[in-house]
Amino acid sequence: MRVLVIEDDALIAEGLLAGLVAQGMSARRAGSGAAAEAACLDEAFDALVLDLGLPDVDGLALLATLRTQGVSVPVVVLTARDAIEHRIAGLHGGADDYLVKPVDLRELGARLHAVVRRAAGRAVQQIEAGPLRLEPHGGQAWLDGEPVALSRREIDLLTHLADARGRWLTAEALRERLYGLDADVGSNTLNVHIHNLRRKLGSGAIESGRGLGYRLGWTPR
Repeated sequence: MRVLVIEDDALIAEGLLAGLVAQGMSARRAGSGAAAEAACLDEAFDALVLDLGLPDVDGLALLATLRTQGVSVPVVVLTARDAIEHRIAGLHGGADDYLVKPVDLRELGARLHAVVRRAAGRAVQQIEAGPLRLEPHGGQAWLDGEPVALSRREIDLLTHLADARGRWLTAEALRERLYGLDADVGSNTLNVHIHNLRRKLGSGAIESGRGLGYRLGWTPR
């Protein structure tokens, strides 16, 4: 799981990142609303941890902006604002969960997993991009209306690329999403999956960019 921690306090952020990484997640920090917005547009995350007291924008205003930009990943608010009015405003404002500082990092990790599971449950069950149609949960795929046999890992890889909606994903990010942080996989394993997908779907199915990574060759509808 890739998590963006939006927190302006460097010491607090350092502790959060360490705690999430210790639980097998990949986490990075954005110290302001502007940095968070740029990160969400450049990279694909599975969840956000959002502090409301940011130096350049209120966290709820940032959340509203991200939602209007199509950033639909789950958001866990983590803030010192503990009044019930704040909690209600946060949840009505688009947050998926609301926690008050200080928090046990194990609980934060559990809440992140929970909101990601809920998001997966309400996600679109079918992906269409160019001539490709995927049903990720059923493990089925069609190319130009004809069934094509893909492995579970190949389906997952295409799903992650489609979710990025045209953004480049680095090889490291894709390996983390497919295998997790602790998995011992060869550096060439991802290349093998990409080679097989290009063979089955056509050379243009997955684009590669030097220093950028990979993206789906068709824009999801």
